[in-house]
Amino acid sequence: MSKAKNPRRVADNEAMAKLRMLRTSPQKLNLVAAMIRGKKVDKALSDLTFSKKRIANDVKKCLQSAIANAENNHNLDVDELVVAEAYVGKNMTMKRGRPRARGRFGRIMKPFSELTIKVRQVEEQA
Repeated sequence: MSKAKNPRRVADNEAMAKLRMLRTSPQKLNLVAAMIRGKKVDKALSDLTFSKKRIANDVKKCLQSAIANAENNHNLDVDELVVAEAYVGKNMTMKRGRPRARGRFGRIMKPFSELTIKVRQVEEQA
């Protein structure tokens, strides 16, 4: 009598984490996301730890969450995980402003972003 279970959004050898309302522009966030795409998770974590970008700490938290999801929810081996996808999307934009010369109004846009990280388990070739 119950509803059918929702299908998984990712494959059986994948896990995902999503971070919303990140206070940075998608363009800046994508620079950090591109830094970790396709890398093994331990290398990606060390790259994010020593990055000078402010948002790298939040990206690191999202990656750690994806790793924890893979380990605890999907029983994947942490040593064989790679960052399969890391993509960025727009979120809301706060509109602020300042008075400018001759009675005009200078718009200040304060964008938010969201980040999705998928990790995939790949077996190492011998």
